[in-house]
Amino acid sequence: MRLAVIPARGGSKRIPRKNIKTFCGKPMIAWSIHAALQSGCFDKVIVSTDDEEIAQIAREYGASVPFMRPANLSDDYTGTIPVIQQAIEWCQENGFDAQQVCCLYATAPFVSPDDLRRGLGVLEQSGSQYAFSVTSYAFPIQRAIRLTGAGRVEMFNAEHFCTRSQDLEEGYHDAGQFYWGLASAWLSGKIIFSPESSAVLLPRYRVQDIDTPEDWIRAEWLFKAFQAESSPQ
Repeated sequence: MRLAVIPARGGSKRIPRKNIKTFCGKPMIAWSIHAALQSGCFDKVIVSTDDEEIAQIAREYGASVPFMRPANLSDDYTGTIPVIQQAIEWCQENGFDAQQVCCLYATAPFVSPDDLRRGLGVLEQSGSQYAFSVTSYAFPIQRAIRLTGAGRVEMFNAEHFCTRSQDLEEGYHDAGQFYWGLASAWLSGKIIFSPESSAVLLPRYRVQDIDTPEDWIRAEWLFKAFQAESSPQ
Protein backbone atom coordinates (compact mmCIF):
# COMPACT_ATOMS: atom_id res chain seq x y z
CA MET A 1 0.00 0.00 0.00
CA ARG A 2 1.04 3.61 -0.58
CA LEU A 3 0.77 6.54 1.78
CA ALA A 4 1.07 10.30 1.23
CA VAL A 5 2.00 12.39 4.26
CA ILE A 6 1.64 16.17 4.03
CA PRO A 7 3.42 17.85 6.98
CA ALA A 8 1.72 21.13 7.94
CA ARG A 9 2.44 22.51 11.38
CA GLY A 10 0.75 25.68 12.56
CA GLY A 11 3.76 27.65 13.73
CA SER A 12 5.27 29.03 10.52
CA LYS A 13 7.21 32.21 11.33
CA ARG A 14 8.38 33.97 8.15
CA ILE A 15 4.92 33.83 6.54
CA PRO A 16 2.38 33.38 9.37
CA ARG A 17 -0.23 30.66 8.72
CA LYS A 18 1.54 29.92 5.43
CA ASN A 19 0.10 26.42 5.04
CA ILE A 20 -3.48 27.73 4.86
CA LYS A 21 -2.93 31.28 3.57
CA THR A 22 -4.94 31.83 0.39
CA PHE A 23 -2.83 31.18 -2.70
CA CYS A 24 -4.51 31.86 -6.06
CA GLY A 25 -7.97 31.30 -4.65
CA LYS A 26 -7.41 28.30 -2.35
CA PRO A 27 -5.64 27.59 0.92
CA MET A 28 -2.02 26.78 0.05
CA ILE A 29 -2.29 23.20 1.35
CA ALA A 30 -5.27 22.51 -0.92
CA TRP A 31 -3.03 22.44 -4.00
CA SER A 32 -0.86 19.65 -2.56
CA ILE A 33 -3.88 17.67 -1.43
CA HIS A 34 -5.44 18.00 -4.88
CA ALA A 35 -2.28 16.80 -6.63
CA ALA A 36 -1.99 13.79 -4.30
CA LEU A 37 -5.62 12.78 -4.79
CA GLN A 38 -5.55 13.32 -8.56
CA SER A 39 -2.35 11.31 -9.00
CA GLY A 40 -4.09 8.03 -8.16
CA CYS A 41 -0.88 6.88 -6.47
CA PHE A 42 -2.11 6.64 -2.91
CA ASP A 43 -4.31 4.40 -0.83
CA LYS A 44 -4.37 7.10 1.85
CA VAL A 45 -3.53 10.82 1.91
CA ILE A 46 -3.02 12.22 5.39
CA VAL A 47 -2.02 15.60 6.79
CA SER A 48 0.25 15.64 9.83
CA THR A 49 -0.50 18.79 11.81
CA ASP A 50 -0.66 20.14 15.34
CA ASP A 51 -3.21 22.79 14.38
CA GLU A 52 -6.99 22.34 14.47
CA GLU A 53 -7.71 24.94 11.79
CA ILE A 54 -5.24 23.32 9.38
CA ALA A 55 -6.81 19.94 10.17
CA GLN A 56 -10.30 21.22 9.39
CA ILE A 57 -9.25 22.77 6.08
CA ALA A 58 -7.32 19.63 5.10
CA ARG A 59 -10.44 17.51 5.65
CA GLU A 60 -12.56 19.96 3.63
CA TYR A 61 -10.25 19.40 0.64
CA GLY A 62 -10.30 15.63 0.89
CA ALA A 63 -7.34 14.63 3.05
CA SER A 64 -7.50 12.54 6.19
CA VAL A 65 -6.26 13.86 9.54
CA PRO A 66 -6.41 10.73 11.70
CA PHE A 67 -4.22 12.09 14.51
CA MET A 68 -2.83 15.38 15.78
CA ARG A 69 0.93 15.69 15.67
CA PRO A 70 2.51 15.70 19.14
CA ALA A 71 4.11 18.89 20.46
CA ASN A 72 7.61 17.39 20.51
CA LEU A 73 7.44 17.06 16.71
CA SER A 74 5.96 20.50 16.07
CA ASP A 75 8.70 22.94 17.02
CA ASP A 76 11.01 24.99 14.79
CA TYR A 77 13.82 22.42 14.93
CA THR A 78 12.06 19.16 14.08
CA GLY A 79 13.18 17.73 10.74
CA THR A 80 11.05 16.04 8.12
CA ILE A 81 12.17 12.46 8.75
CA PRO A 82 10.90 12.19 12.37
CA VAL A 83 7.52 13.61 11.29
CA ILE A 84 7.16 11.01 8.54
CA GLN A 85 8.35 8.25 10.89
CA GLN A 86 5.65 9.16 13.41
CA ALA A 87 2.96 9.12 10.71
CA ILE A 88 4.06 5.72 9.39
CA GLU A 89 4.20 4.26 12.89
CA TRP A 90 0.73 5.59 13.70
CA CYS A 91 -0.66 4.06 10.53
CA GLN A 92 1.01 0.71 11.25
CA GLU A 93 -0.44 0.66 14.76
CA ASN A 94 -3.88 1.31 13.30
CA GLY A 95 -3.95 -1.35 10.59
CA PHE A 96 -2.51 0.49 7.58
CA ASP A 97 0.87 -0.93 6.62
CA ALA A 98 2.31 1.18 3.80
CA GLN A 99 5.36 0.00 1.88
CA GLN A 100 5.90 3.18 -0.16
CA VAL A 101 5.51 6.58 1.48
CA CYS A 102 5.62 10.02 -0.11
CA CYS A 103 6.28 13.16 1.90
CA LEU A 104 4.57 15.96 0.00
CA TYR A 105 5.12 19.49 1.25
CA ALA A 106 2.07 21.62 1.98
CA THR A 107 3.69 24.62 0.28
CA ALA A 108 4.27 23.03 -3.13
CA PRO A 109 1.52 24.46 -5.36
CA PHE A 110 3.51 23.71 -8.52
CA VAL A 111 3.59 19.96 -7.91
CA SER A 112 1.52 18.03 -10.43
CA PRO A 113 -0.14 14.60 -10.36
CA ASP A 114 2.15 13.60 -13.22
CA ASP A 115 5.21 14.53 -11.16
CA LEU A 116 4.04 12.29 -8.33
CA ARG A 117 3.36 9.39 -10.69
CA ARG A 118 6.76 9.86 -12.26
CA GLY A 119 8.40 9.91 -8.84
CA LEU A 120 6.77 6.62 -7.94
CA GLY A 121 8.01 5.13 -11.21
CA VAL A 122 11.57 6.26 -10.49
CA LEU A 123 11.44 4.78 -6.98
CA GLU A 124 10.19 1.43 -8.25
CA GLN A 125 12.39 1.15 -11.32
CA SER A 126 15.64 2.41 -9.80
CA GLY A 127 15.71 0.18 -6.74
CA SER A 128 16.53 3.29 -4.68
CA GLN A 129 15.57 3.99 -1.10
CA TYR A 130 14.23 7.42 -2.02
CA ALA A 131 13.26 9.38 -5.15
CA PHE A 132 12.75 13.11 -4.79
CA SER A 133 12.23 16.23 -6.88
CA VAL A 134 15.29 18.19 -7.99
CA THR A 135 16.05 20.95 -10.45
CA SER A 136 19.19 22.46 -11.92
CA TYR A 137 20.89 25.64 -10.77
CA ALA A 138 20.46 28.55 -13.15
CA PHE A 139 24.14 29.51 -12.81
CA PRO A 140 27.27 27.34 -12.52
CA ILE A 141 27.80 26.65 -8.82
CA GLN A 142 31.57 26.38 -9.36
CA ARG A 143 31.66 30.11 -10.13
CA ALA A 144 29.80 31.21 -7.00
CA ILE A 145 31.24 34.03 -4.93
CA ARG A 146 31.03 34.94 -1.26
CA LEU A 147 31.10 38.37 0.38
CA THR A 148 33.83 38.90 2.97
CA GLY A 149 33.44 40.85 6.18
CA ALA A 150 35.11 43.80 4.49
CA GLY A 151 32.50 43.83 1.73
CA ARG A 152 34.89 42.39 -0.85
CA VAL A 153 34.30 39.27 -2.94
CA GLU A 154 36.07 35.96 -3.29
CA MET A 155 35.26 32.82 -5.24
CA PHE A 156 34.34 29.55 -3.59
CA ASN A 157 36.31 27.78 -6.33
CA ALA A 158 38.87 30.27 -7.64
CA GLU A 159 40.41 27.65 -9.93
CA HIS A 160 37.33 27.96 -12.16
CA PHE A 161 37.60 31.71 -12.81
CA CYS A 162 38.74 31.09 -16.37
CA THR A 163 36.72 27.93 -17.00
CA ARG A 164 33.98 28.34 -19.59
CA SER A 165 30.49 27.87 -18.17
CA GLN A 166 29.68 25.19 -20.75
CA ASP A 167 32.67 23.17 -19.57
CA LEU A 168 31.51 23.00 -15.96
CA GLU A 169 29.46 20.13 -14.55
CA GLU A 170 25.82 21.07 -14.02
CA GLY A 171 24.68 21.34 -10.40
CA TYR A 172 21.27 20.44 -8.98
CA HIS A 173 19.33 21.20 -5.83
CA ASP A 174 16.33 19.91 -3.92
CA ALA A 175 13.14 21.26 -5.48
CA GLY A 176 11.31 21.11 -2.14
CA GLN A 177 8.18 19.42 -3.44
CA PHE A 178 8.02 15.68 -2.74
CA TYR A 179 10.10 12.78 -1.43
CA TRP A 180 9.06 9.25 -2.27
CA GLY A 181 10.66 6.61 -0.08
CA LEU A 182 10.38 3.05 1.09
CA ALA A 183 8.69 2.88 4.47
CA SER A 184 11.71 0.97 5.74
CA ALA A 185 14.01 3.83 4.68
CA TRP A 186 11.94 6.43 6.50
CA LEU A 187 11.66 4.30 9.63
CA SER A 188 15.38 3.59 9.77
CA GLY A 189 16.16 7.30 9.38
CA LYS A 190 18.18 6.93 6.20
CA ILE A 191 19.51 10.24 4.90
CA ILE A 192 17.67 11.43 1.80
CA PHE A 193 20.59 13.16 0.09
CA SER A 194 22.75 10.11 -0.53
CA PRO A 195 23.77 7.69 -3.30
CA GLU A 196 20.80 5.54 -2.25
CA SER A 197 18.42 8.16 -3.65
CA SER A 198 17.37 8.93 -7.21
CA ALA A 199 16.42 12.27 -8.75
CA VAL A 200 13.11 13.25 -10.31
CA LEU A 201 14.13 16.17 -12.49
CA LEU A 202 11.80 19.16 -12.76
CA PRO A 203 12.21 22.22 -15.00
CA ARG A 204 13.40 25.33 -13.15
CA TYR A 205 10.30 27.31 -14.10
CA ARG A 206 8.14 24.96 -12.00
CA VAL A 207 10.23 25.24 -8.87
CA GLN A 208 9.75 28.10 -6.41
CA ASP A 209 10.71 28.31 -2.73
CA ILE A 210 8.08 30.27 -0.82
CA ASP A 211 9.78 31.51 2.33
CA THR A 212 9.26 35.29 2.20
CA PRO A 213 6.45 37.65 1.16
CA GLU A 214 8.45 38.44 -1.99
CA ASP A 215 8.62 34.71 -2.81
CA TRP A 216 4.86 34.49 -2.34
CA ILE A 217 4.13 37.33 -4.77
CA ARG A 218 6.44 35.87 -7.41
CA ALA A 219 4.94 32.40 -6.99
CA GLU A 220 1.40 33.71 -7.47
CA TRP A 221 2.39 35.58 -10.62
CA LEU A 222 4.01 32.45 -12.02
CA PHE A 223 1.11 30.21 -11.01
CA LYS A 224 -1.43 32.52 -12.65
CA ALA A 225 0.65 32.50 -15.81
CA PHE A 226 0.55 28.69 -15.85
CA GLN A 227 -3.20 28.72 -15.33
CA ALA A 228 -3.69 31.19 -18.18
CA GLU A 229 -1.48 29.11 -20.46
CA SER A 230 -3.42 25.90 -19.76
CA SER A 231 -6.91 27.43 -19.93
CA PRO A 232 -8.87 26.76 -23.14
CA GLN A 233 -8.98 29.78 -25.43
